[in-house]
Amino acid sequence: MAASCSLPVTPDLSTLRAKLQGLLQFLRKALPISSAHTVDFYTESVWEKLVDLSPETVLEVLKRSTREAQARPSDSRPLMEAGKESGITDFPKIFCETSQKLVSVEAFALAAKYYSVQNLGICIPFEQLLIALQGNQKQKTGENVKLDEFMNLKKSHEVQAMSELICSIADYYGIKQIIDLGSGKGYLSSYLSLKYGLKVYGIDSSNTNTHGAQERNRKLKKHWSVYYTRSKLDVNELALKMAKEKKVQDQIKNKGDIERVCNNSPANQEMMFTSEFLPDFSSSVISNIRKQMENLHVYSHREENLCFENAFSLIDLLPINAIEPTSSSQIPKRKMSEANKERRKTTSKSNETYIYSPLTSFITADSELHDIIKDLEDCLMVGLHTCGDLAPNTLRIFTSNSEIKGVCSVGCCYHLLSEEFENPHEECTQEKWGFPMCHYLKEEKWCCGRNARMSACLALERVAVGQGLPTESLFYRAVLQDIIKDCYGITKCDQHVGKIYSKSLSFLDYVRKSLKKLGLDESKVPEKVITDYYEKYKPRMNELEAFNMLKVVLAPCIETLILLDRLCYLKEQEDTAWSALVKLFDPVKSPRCYAVIALKQQH
Repeated sequence: MAASCSLPVTPDLSTLRAKLQGLLQFLRKALPISSAHTVDFYTESVWEKLVDLSPETVLEVLKRSTREAQARPSDSRPLMEAGKESGITDFPKIFCETSQKLVSVEAFALAAKYYSVQNLGICIPFEQLLIALQGNQKQKTGENVKLDEFMNLKKSHEVQAMSELICSIADYYGIKQIIDLGSGKGYLSSYLSLKYGLKVYGIDSSNTNTHGAQERNRKLKKHWSVYYTRSKLDVNELALKMAKEKKVQDQIKNKGDIERVCNNSPANQEMMFTSEFLPDFSSSVISNIRKQMENLHVYSHREENLCFENAFSLIDLLPINAIEPTSSSQIPKRKMSEANKERRKTTSKSNETYIYSPLTSFITADSELHDIIKDLEDCLMVGLHTCGDLAPNTLRIFTSNSEIKGVCSVGCCYHLLSEEFENPHEECTQEKWGFPMCHYLKEEKWCCGRNARMSACLALERVAVGQGLPTESLFYRAVLQDIIKDCYGITKCDQHVGKIYSKSLSFLDYVRKSLKKLGLDESKVPEKVITDYYEKYKPRMNELEAFNMLKVVLAPCIETLILLDRLCYLKEQEDTAWSALVKLFDPVKSPRCYAVIALKQQH
């Protein structure tokens, strides 16, 4: 167990509720923008109902705002001035009091930015939490091993960052068991097991994912074994060469032959030494190795007793293909000390102990973990991009099981959340909903609606890079809806046309293919009629573009609401000793970047 240390101070429940109140005040006016479906944009005259500005004005202001934000990413003065008193009440008038239409794009964008997670001051820096958890303890391993062969760069970034945090929490409690809910293909579970030596149970509802995870883990273990073996061989060889070089230098020094050494600075000597042993590597790689050498502890009492405290410290700096396979005949035979032999035996046995077990089970808030995991013990529960209700259910399971000492959950697919107050007039036996979770939002009977949650989920990637949604494909679908309404008398079409846009050569081709997929009689709509609809709405395409930009700007506020709801729920639980939102990933690499973390009392 890590030495006890103070975790970062987080906002208390009353502070978070005050943030929620301000956010709700803004969203009560702004939510209709997120709730509007672009499919009904023309049929429901969405622009005329919700915006009292020209699309040109909206686009110009939002694009200028994006440019200014990119030029001064850390300048928060306008936000602080606008929200220093009581939040939204100090912003300039955003919506018309009588028509409720949007009248100020500048104030709208400022308010949306103010009520994002990052600017509300409710997020704990990842590095600060790591330092607090680790205290004076050293990490188990050195730099990360490249995993490009097994996952893309986005997934690699997520897995490595989340694994480091999970390992630090596990060390903090002195526990070894991890439960990965919604483990999917097993990337996170495998990495936790192989790199950090943790006993991981990966639970997924899909049997296909479970079998795939087993096969992927087998391949990863094989790769890892080869990589680890090569790293140990390389480190041992380098250690021996370093010792021999030191012995030669000592002999030269003892004989008084220091003329050559005096003509070279210490830096030049080090460069010559490193270059001799690593002639094929670039100067940047060698430079990194030199820095690491300062942190490596080599004990050179006798050559055969040489070892590094951390065998991965050096090898992880090299490119993954830098070391050629070495046959046993190429390795010099040398005696191994009894201590070294025993150390290797212990390492081998401990590696066999740490396993990753993929399991198939559909998890709900009431799932009994003892029925799924027979050897359940003190553990952590984690989830990387757990879908829909699985994220809130993960938090509920954490609060109801004494064995679970901590939880780290990164949710996604907000559109799949169940909402308690979305259909109040429908009878339903469901007792536990995905949203809301906290008492305050339940008392408010707050509902976002599927369209708002969908817009947040889909727009996050665009927010990260300052882009809008693909306008032409949405334009095609909105015009098609107007054709369906006028020519077939269908006001609401719940069917999806799918990815027909990418397969269509023109708008005419798109309409024909879409009508066929929807099972509608194409002969009712002549080619001339389709063309006329296109020409009618083409000049108004910028309305749709501007409206979608407004939805993109508002998207982080919907996510903030969902995350605040989860955090407040955890703060309400008596056995939760510490809880926080942590920005775990780079939002450009991984838009769903916030983790909800909670810990119980450390014994």
